[in-house]
Amino acid sequence: MTHSALDARPARPAAVVTGGVDTHKDTHTAAVLDATGRLLGHRQFPTTPAGYGLLLAWLRSHGELDKVGIEGTGAYGAGLALHLRVAGVELVEVDRPDRKARRQQGKSDPVDAEAAARAAQAGRATGIPKDRVGAVEALRALRVARRSAVAARAQAQTQMKSLIVTAPDPLRSQLRELGVRQLVAHCAARRPDRGAAAESTTATLIALRALARRHQRLSAEIDDLDALITPLVTQINPALYALRGVGPDIAGRLLVTAGDNPHRLRSEAAFAMLCGAAPLPASSGRTQRHRLNRGGDRQANCALYQIVLCRLRWDPHTRAYAQRRTAEGMSKKEIIRCLKRYVAREVYTALLNPDPSSVPATSCAAQEESTCSARSAARTNEVDTDKRCETIKHGGSTRESTPPPTIAGNPASAA
Repeated sequence: MTHSALDARPARPAAVVTGGVDTHKDTHTAAVLDATGRLLGHRQFPTTPAGYGLLLAWLRSHGELDKVGIEGTGAYGAGLALHLRVAGVELVEVDRPDRKARRQQGKSDPVDAEAAARAAQAGRATGIPKDRVGAVEALRALRVARRSAVAARAQAQTQMKSLIVTAPDPLRSQLRELGVRQLVAHCAARRPDRGAAAESTTATLIALRALARRHQRLSAEIDDLDALITPLVTQINPALYALRGVGPDIAGRLLVTAGDNPHRLRSEAAFAMLCGAAPLPASSGRTQRHRLNRGGDRQANCALYQIVLCRLRWDPHTRAYAQRRTAEGMSKKEIIRCLKRYVAREVYTALLNPDPSSVPATSCAAQEESTCSARSAARTNEVDTDKRCETIKHGGSTRESTPPPTIAGNPASAA
């Protein structure tokens, strides 16, 4: 056979491989599998831009890279995820192995990297990581500072109240009736004698003055951060900010939950599950029921809860719905759970359509209800939430309920 005949033979296609990465502060451990699931190798790389490049080159040296499963794309793996996304690699967010798998296989960086690769290859892990280079990431950073400042201010206020409870009688009777603002202003303006710090009354005044001034500094810091967060939220998604009951803080929580790429959420049912607002099936035998979902992003769940409370107080449509469901025998907690599920649908629509004109004036719950029956693949999370609550209430016997009401007022007016 001549050399020309050998050269004319078609080249063999490159083998398809899948990667997995276990991320840490100083090093990342990568593993690679072939198409049949055979481990081809694992190696450790430094967490530097040069190390990211070496890791990607090593994965591609084994064949055509299909996808990479990464643990902790929101923490130690954020830099690597960004590098791989820029390089056009498909990424999969992988949770850490469960306890049963760790008891059987042990715990090490190569083992975790191999488990991440197998989860991505088998399809057990399907989450798309958040983009962390846009305006939502900037909003998240500002909210981290604001949240810690709010917590520190609340702690300082609690400590002031505690000092007043145990203060000497003359000082306690003088301060116990003051409101928070009056108390902070009064204590911050006091000038106790530092030379008499050995006396309990003077020492208490010194401590109250320090806590009050800390409270004032933190309040000024929170106001400064709010001045940056509010226009940023409006710029990112004016439709979400325009929903009734949604202020800058609540909108910020929901935007951070969805990330810079909210289209990674496959459906409004997936978003409800992410927020912990989708009831979970808990049926067995003849008993058909659902239970409360205590998972998901609890900050987003709290945001939905606050929206519902605001609408129950100010929105006439929501108040009418609550009265009707109360007359049917539902408790307030069950009504709130139903409303949270409906609000999740509205929020999901606003997240995907930032333009306020694209959001309908009526509730998204009524529109989504007409299409729920056609979504059999996601039936577990998309069935009528009212029917679920009826199932819980009546011990497993499902009753047909009326269609969901319009629970939102004019979305152009924010609470």
